[in-house]
Amino acid sequence: MQHQLQALDYAVFLFYFVVVAGYGYWIYSRKKKGPETSNDYFLAEGSLTWFAIGASLIASNISAEQFIGMSGAGFGMGLAIASYEWMAAATLILVAVFFMPVYLKNRIFTMPQFLSTRYNDTVAMIMAIFWLLLYVVVNLTSILFLGALAVSTISGISFSLCMMGLALFAVFITLGGMKVIGFTDVIQVFFLTLGGLVTTYLALNLVSEKMGSSGAINGFNLLLQHAPDHFHMIIKRDSPYYLDMPGMTVLLGGMWIANFSYWGCNQYITQRALGASLPTARKGILFAAFLKLLMPVIVVLPGIAAYFLYQQGDFQSEMMKDGKLAADNAYPVLLNLLPTGLKGLSFAALTAAIVASLAGKTNSIATIFTLDIYKKVINKNADENQQVKTGKVVVVSAMLIAVIIAPYLGIDKGGLNYIQEYTGFVSPGIFAMFIMGFFWRRTTSSAALFATIGGFLFSVLLKFLPQLVDLSPLATIGFSGPNAQGIYEIPFMDRMGFVFLFCIAGMYIISIATPKSAATGKGLEVDTSLFKTDKTFLAGSLLILGILVALYSIFW
Repeated sequence: MQHQLQALDYAVFLFYFVVVAGYGYWIYSRKKKGPETSNDYFLAEGSLTWFAIGASLIASNISAEQFIGMSGAGFGMGLAIASYEWMAAATLILVAVFFMPVYLKNRIFTMPQFLSTRYNDTVAMIMAIFWLLLYVVVNLTSILFLGALAVSTISGISFSLCMMGLALFAVFITLGGMKVIGFTDVIQVFFLTLGGLVTTYLALNLVSEKMGSSGAINGFNLLLQHAPDHFHMIIKRDSPYYLDMPGMTVLLGGMWIANFSYWGCNQYITQRALGASLPTARKGILFAAFLKLLMPVIVVLPGIAAYFLYQQGDFQSEMMKDGKLAADNAYPVLLNLLPTGLKGLSFAALTAAIVASLAGKTNSIATIFTLDIYKKVINKNADENQQVKTGKVVVVSAMLIAVIIAPYLGIDKGGLNYIQEYTGFVSPGIFAMFIMGFFWRRTTSSAALFATIGGFLFSVLLKFLPQLVDLSPLATIGFSGPNAQGIYEIPFMDRMGFVFLFCIAGMYIISIATPKSAATGKGLEVDTSLFKTDKTFLAGSLLILGILVALYSIFW
């Protein structure tokens, strides 16, 4: 396997870099016609078009853990991992219909601001600090680590140099503000999609050639014939991957909680649409949902193709790491087989995904710190110029922290399950706090604190419960399975479901037990007229849902 790029590959990559950097500088120069306000810098209020919002949502979401981790999961379990992408498409529609109108009607710009408006400043400050720690120490650092590891594996360039290069590129984009991020993400998604589709096409063509045929369509049909076990969306209980994707839970349980928490209650994601009008925000989110349908073709199918080729005797040494089969090597192995030039294009696609995610995450960190901590606590009289300068300092500081921590992170997997499981410790409580705050006026601030703290503690309890109690009886109803050590544990998606129900029940009891005169919860401006959609959005939504029904019916 060739672990370095050729001159033409570097030329293609340089072209990508020049296009993105040049376009970003042009956008930044155009918008500097007057004083830069905080809303303009952090939210690009009124500036982002629907396609920029949709592209930015996807660019911020797709990173190395999808390209490497999801392809690796495709190698191992098959198409079932695509539920993360396809169920997200359905979630995005619901977020556009029910979440965005509430945020925009109430002029919500950050998630802590929502908590302050709905509950109180104490809840908001606790969550602001928590989100900052989570975003910097876990999310930003893991994106940088996994991205640098992936780029280093494919290019042969040292891990440290890759890490510094990605960090500098992302900071350059982020310092231009949300408008620069949003519009450069359109270019990033173009490279991401084009390079990803090229990799998929060539991987399927390799399958065809292996069987004496040609063409990507033939390659896909051959995969259906020779690897049918890799084309089931719902994993059975006896599968070794059941703990990762526990059967019907992806349709009826924890997958919804993870998705709603990520797509609807996450500053990193919602920030792209919070500065737009409702029609523009909805169109952008719908566009992102359409792109989500395409993502498994880019990140999962190559993994399944690598699995087939491995079964046919190829990549026997390349897929090994420390004497064990390493599924996460699937995507780097395929990229290193690409012809010169096309390898540079696919390398640019991977880099685009990583840089866009880093930029989006860093901008969200700066937004929360500046608007919810600096402006409210440190300098209440800060003017617009001071807020923007503070945000830029935070951008650089957050990235420096990530650069310092990243080399010691030591994630030995693609990171997909690592990120999903450990964010799952807090997702149920956050989603419960938001959904109850949206639709039940009686919900109190004490109940919100219970969901945040109690939900996390209950998640930890369920995680370590198998060390204290034999959970094998739960296997008969699908709520437990053996891990690598043979110990029965609850699948993390089911844990999220249980914790969410626990949080909802606790919030209800605490709110009812609090006299109305002592309740501190505050209502939002919410009425049913907010949830009406236009015919174009409705038609697009029905088309997406129809495609999802067809996909799950065909690949059940």
